[in-house]
Amino acid sequence: MERGSLLQRAAQLLEQEPRLIHLPHQGTVIFVGDTHGDLEATEKITRQYLKKPYRIVFLGDYVDRGRHSEENILNLLRLKLERPGEIYLLAGNHEGYKMKQFFPANFWDSLSDEEAEVYGRLFEKLPLAATAQNGILALHGGLPDLPALEGINGIQWGDDHWNRILWGDFVDEQGDILGDWVGRPQLGERYFTRMMERYEKRLLIRSHQPNAPLEMFEGKCITIFTSRAYVPTRTIVLVDLEKEVQSAKDVMIETF
Repeated sequence: MERGSLLQRAAQLLEQEPRLIHLPHQGTVIFVGDTHGDLEATEKITRQYLKKPYRIVFLGDYVDRGRHSEENILNLLRLKLERPGEIYLLAGNHEGYKMKQFFPANFWDSLSDEEAEVYGRLFEKLPLAATAQNGILALHGGLPDLPALEGINGIQWGDDHWNRILWGDFVDEQGDILGDWVGRPQLGERYFTRMMERYEKRLLIRSHQPNAPLEMFEGKCITIFTSRAYVPTRTIVLVDLEKEVQSAKDVMIETF
């Protein structure tokens, strides 16, 4: 499929999805962290798991850093069009470059102004989070401070809640909101616990921070990374959607 047609069709499909994806009650979901142009990682995961009873949720950051950014996102968009109910693409901060710029950004720097506008408009349609009734919540970075989880559907691209989801870091400290580090909100355990209790969720699966501990906050926050652009070992999480989840001990963490 020609690139322009692919991007247009993908944008039309993504526009139909809510900001908050509700996963089904059966089967297994694979959560994939930042892939950052690591096409090999994406291909290995989809080749192995893109079949029943699996669904795959990618947690954002498909471009920049790695050598195959455009190939990676185009491959994922093709798969999304082919298997819309089995693959979900959440937004990461590197998909928000047109709203909040950063450096280095090798993918965005490689595009013409017109191409960047097309990708920017497409990425604005990406969902921001996924959840299931068994107690899991998944997103790219930090938790937003909303009255209820469904409020994610009302988040506008570029607002403060968006910024916290895409740019928020969790810090393994007792505090609440710990400040801001180069545009990244710093959030502590007290904030994490307060938001998770409000949303009635028990396990958060996220990415965004390649150097964060795999588990924080008594195993209720898992941070994964799935790109060798940053780390030597790729990590994914497998969750049985029919099993009640309390912490990291109730899911499978795999590396490759």
